[in-house]
Amino acid sequence: MEIGRLKTEVKNRVEAQKQEFIQLSLKIHDNPELGFQERKASSWLTSYLEGNGFQVEKCVAGLPTAFRATYGQGSPRIALLAEYDALPEIGHGCGHNIIAASAVGAAIATRLAVDNLGGSVVVLGTPGEEVLGGKIDMVKAGIFEEVDVAMMVHPDTHNLVTTQALACISLDVEFFGKSAHAAAQPYEGINALEALILAFNCINSLRQHIKEEARIHGIITDGGEAPNIVPAHSAAKFLVRAPDNSYLGELKQKVLNCFKGASLASGARLEYRWGDRIYAPMKNNMTLAKLFKRNLESLGRHTEVFDPRFGFGSTDMGNVSQVVSSIHPMVAIASPEVLIHTPEFASAAASEAGHKGLLDAAKAMAMTVVDILGQPKILDEIKQEFYSHD
Repeated sequence: MEIGRLKTEVKNRVEAQKQEFIQLSLKIHDNPELGFQERKASSWLTSYLEGNGFQVEKCVAGLPTAFRATYGQGSPRIALLAEYDALPEIGHGCGHNIIAASAVGAAIATRLAVDNLGGSVVVLGTPGEEVLGGKIDMVKAGIFEEVDVAMMVHPDTHNLVTTQALACISLDVEFFGKSAHAAAQPYEGINALEALILAFNCINSLRQHIKEEARIHGIITDGGEAPNIVPAHSAAKFLVRAPDNSYLGELKQKVLNCFKGASLASGARLEYRWGDRIYAPMKNNMTLAKLFKRNLESLGRHTEVFDPRFGFGSTDMGNVSQVVSSIHPMVAIASPEVLIHTPEFASAAASEAGHKGLLDAAKAMAMTVVDILGQPKILDEIKQEFYSHD
C-alpha cells in the first residue's frame, strides 16, 4: 500500500477507536497511582493491547508495573513509550494518562502498517517517571538494545517537537542535633532545624552563581516535634539539575558544600544520600523530530521545533535518548497560563482539549511510524544523525 494512503488509513483507525482510547485515558486519570504502584493502569493497558493482537510481557526489567507489548517481528523495531504514574495529591497533573493512551492508540493503528510493510511496533510501559526514573532501570536492563527508534508525546500548553530536559539527581539530607528545652536550657541543645535552614540559605546564595539553566530545589520533610523542644533531627529532599552531566557533577559538590558548611556552623551532624538514578539530558533526534513535525502539522496544529521561553524539567526519556534515536514532543491541551503539575492541568488532562491532544498525538506518532517503516532511507538518516552526535 502506498505511504500516503497508509497514513490516511492509520489516522482513520485512531478515529475508529477514539472512544475506547479516551475511556482508557479517563480510567487512568480517575484512578491515579504513584510511581511503581501503577497496578491498575498497567493491567488496563496490557489487557487492551492483548485484546488487540499484541504479545505482552509483564514485569520487564524487574519492575512489577513495567511491560513490553509487541506486534510484528524484526526490524525496524519502533518503540512507543507509555507513562502512567501520577503525582502525590495532584493526581494526573502531568497528564501521563494521555501519554499512555496515545501510545496505545498509535500502536494499535499502526498494525496495518506492520502488516503491509514489515517490521514491528512495541509499546513499552515505563512506570515511575516522576522522580523514580523507571526508564533508567529499563535502559540498564537492556530493554532498548533491539529498538531502532523510540518516541512518546507529552501533553503541555504548547506544541513543541523537541524537549529541553536537564540532567538531574536527587539528594536526601538529614541533620542530627541534640534536643533540649527551648526556653529553659536552649544552650544545651544543638538545633538540627537551624542547620537545615542555614543550608537552605546557603543554597539561595549559591543560586546567584550557577548557570542559568541549572536548578536546585527542595522541601523540608522533618523540622522537629514541638516549638518548645530544640529539634534534634531535621530532613529534606532536594533535586539538583544541570544542562549536562559534566556540570551536574560540578554542581553536586557545590550543593553538598552548603550542607557541610551548615553542619560545621551549627554543630549538627550531617548524613546525606545521593540518588542512585541520574536523569540524563535529552538528546533530540532532529531527523525524527522533523518527520513528526510534518505529521502533527498536517492535523492542523502549529508547531515549533523548540522555544527557549518554555523551559522543561527532567525526564528519564533523556536516558533513553542516549542509547537510541528518540523524540519527546509536546502537544498542547491547555492555554499557556495553565501551569503543569497543578490541579488545573490535571483537569485539562481529562477535558475535551485533552482528548483532542491524545488523538492528535496518536495520529502523529502512527503516521511517523508509517514514514519509518515505509522508507528505509529515512531510518538510515535517523541512525546516521544519532551516531554522528556521539
